[in-house]
Amino acid sequence: MSDKKEKIPDQKEIEKEIGDFLSKKFGGSVKVVAPPSLNLQNQMDGTGDKVKKSGEKLNFDMNPEELVSYLDQYIIKQDDAKKILSTKICTHFNRIKYSENSKENHEILGNIKSNILMIGPTGVGKTYMIKLIAKKLGVPFAKGDATKFTETGYVGGDVEDLVRDLVREANDDIELAQKGIIYIDEIDKIASSSNLMGADISRTGVQRTLLKPMEETDVELKVPHDPISMLQEMERFQKGGGTERRVVNTGNILFIMSGAFGNITNIVKKRLSKQTIGFGSELKKEENLELLKEIRTEDLIKYGFESEFVGRLPIRAIFEKLSEQDLFDILKSPNNPVLLNKKLDFAAYGVDIKFHDEALKVLAKRAFHENTGARGIVSAVEQALLSFENKLPSTNVTQFAVTKDVVDNPDAELENIVEKHETSVFRKAFKEVADEEKDSIREYISNNWKSLSIKYNFTLTQYRINFVVDYYCKYATNIGHAIKKISSYFKEVKEIETVFIKNHGININFDDDAIDFIIEQFIESEASSDEVYNKLTSDFEHGLRLAVEKTGRNSFNIPKSALIEPDTYLGEIIKESY
Repeated sequence: MSDKKEKIPDQKEIEKEIGDFLSKKFGGSVKVVAPPSLNLQNQMDGTGDKVKKSGEKLNFDMNPEELVSYLDQYIIKQDDAKKILSTKICTHFNRIKYSENSKENHEILGNIKSNILMIGPTGVGKTYMIKLIAKKLGVPFAKGDATKFTETGYVGGDVEDLVRDLVREANDDIELAQKGIIYIDEIDKIASSSNLMGADISRTGVQRTLLKPMEETDVELKVPHDPISMLQEMERFQKGGGTERRVVNTGNILFIMSGAFGNITNIVKKRLSKQTIGFGSELKKEENLELLKEIRTEDLIKYGFESEFVGRLPIRAIFEKLSEQDLFDILKSPNNPVLLNKKLDFAAYGVDIKFHDEALKVLAKRAFHENTGARGIVSAVEQALLSFENKLPSTNVTQFAVTKDVVDNPDAELENIVEKHETSVFRKAFKEVADEEKDSIREYISNNWKSLSIKYNFTLTQYRINFVVDYYCKYATNIGHAIKKISSYFKEVKEIETVFIKNHGININFDDDAIDFIIEQFIESEASSDEVYNKLTSDFEHGLRLAVEKTGRNSFNIPKSALIEPDTYLGEIIKESY
């Protein structure tokens, strides 16, 4: 058997084979007609999406400040927590990369992992931040709640199941799973109770079970209580006729844990009062955040954690409680998922929804009184808009401006909108809110254009900023996706140039104003690359061939005016040749 791989046939070869078969079977009455698709990317390089291969080395090149900058786009406040998490997580993965690429053996006896403990009230962005980081890094991510796990040997979820979840998230790629992140929430709930009698299987037992995975151990993938792993093992046995021991080493898996740690400030206050005479009275005036920043290992042990468990969480990040202004800033953020999701909810019914700043201020105030941090935003928005989401899909309303009156008097405003949505007053009100949104997004991008240009490797000129704003406001998406989309349009225009010379032998170069004009067609008219290319061929191919014959030139700059009036442009070129 030859080891030489067979060449994968291209489209033309496949068409020829199918054509030959049809010709033999049906004569000349049946033919293959390929669809007129450009498939520009395949014409360019024949490549598709890159799939990470099993065992491939970690491709990580991010530094802490880059990760902080990324988080700033999505998370309001929490500057210290962003700095700590970004620094230690980047260092963790850069060390893995360094070890993989180094010729020297850097194995250190007693290697200390930078496992992280996050402390802060509910709804301040702890889980959201870790999900953002895992997504940005492209590493497998598994999340669990500490309250759902028990000590191994008792009925309940095994903490090692999180490691197996990590393998599933990595599509069964063990090498990749061994470089993942495991996040455990509500870790404060497994602090032991001083008055509990007997085996504390859901608290101290879980802490002890977590000790080895948090440091380094081998976790068996095949376990009797996990039906998925057993089915996978049976499938492998049927295919290969044997079994193999499959284990995951946790040495490079980063563990991040979080909790609200209610009342731990009382322990800190008591300790500080003993250490400093008279300091206790001053602490009554201190904010809760200042006390959280003073947390030490002895406080966590006093709270109910084993000293060995605390020792495996050397990094601590404190999260601040969010103010009413912070909640408003979250609502105003272009990447805020709450409003983006609400826009999608209404877009599903053909309703374009916009939010006025005064309405957002009222919603922020209501969310603050919920006392659940950013989670209160969801409740406040849903309660304010539920009646509109129920009624408007049954009407002809296509534009909905959420103003302060809408939030304060929903029943009266709903009746008004249904009855008078087609009047000039309502259209004007919607336009004002839409323009306010555009101005806000434009200001945000203009203030951050340098960092955004570097981040997405796409120079944001003023004209292109306007494109990003238009795309963002037309579709329910975040700023990053909008920039990527405009950047992809730019690349499509350059690919059209390349495919044109490949197919017609004539070199065309679009001027900047022509590129922007084509991008505008992509956004406003939703034109495809194929349509633009076919229009370009129809308008220019024969005229440019004639120009090549008359002038001897084979390269032509195409300005915006040429795209608007191709006959005039071609006539001028021919006229010059005479």
